[in-house]
Amino acid sequence: MKTAPPFPGAVPAQPAHPNPPLHARLRRKEARPLELLDAALALFVEHGFAATRIEDVAARAGVSKGTLYLYYPSKEELLKEVIRHKVVNQIAEGMDVIRQFEGSAAELFAVMIRLWWERIGETPAGGIVKLMMCEVRNFPEIAQFYVDEVIAPSNQMMAQMVQRGVASGEFRHVDVQKVVSALVGPLVFLALNKHSLGACSVGHLLDAKSVIEAQIDLALNGLLAPSPPTPHKTPKGTP
Repeated sequence: MKTAPPFPGAVPAQPAHPNPPLHARLRRKEARPLELLDAALALFVEHGFAATRIEDVAARAGVSKGTLYLYYPSKEELLKEVIRHKVVNQIAEGMDVIRQFEGSAAELFAVMIRLWWERIGETPAGGIVKLMMCEVRNFPEIAQFYVDEVIAPSNQMMAQMVQRGVASGEFRHVDVQKVVSALVGPLVFLALNKHSLGACSVGHLLDAKSVIEAQIDLALNGLLAPSPPTPHKTPKGTP
């Protein structure tokens, strides 16, 4: 039986799922590593590193398991790359800010604390803090990687920031390493809270930005060197 010819002016039917043009496929391929990292971060934070399977990450990113392995040879290497892309790169940018900043040490301090929250703490990358705290004991290689690539450089960055104020005379002479530990603690707490109780909307939700501002105020009032006393002027005619 012959099929009737299409009526004049008819538009030939298009395939249900036409292949995208080459340039669109190339863009998709270039974006794929970042899509895999975003998918991995979301699943690692939601379900934990140990409980997340490679095929889960591939499915979330919309690729095959084999495609994921083309970019990342193991789940451990995938996590390391997540940490590099989401946190280590931000630390490097923070060091650039410190080197280029021309204001006072107090202004730099406030800028850096706010930047940490804006670029890491309140973003999905802040969930890496919770992930490390919860699971890193079972993965010593990842623990060492995190210490070397995140904790040590970020502590060094904070130390440079404090030391700059001490050297300029703006800050009191303090034990820089102890001050760094005191500064980091509240930031870690805020990230943990956001990705635990905060994610569940249980109880009173912290206003993290207000807490950040309070930390800046408290820290600077503890760090700033006291102003020199005003010389006492003896009234004229006083013996």
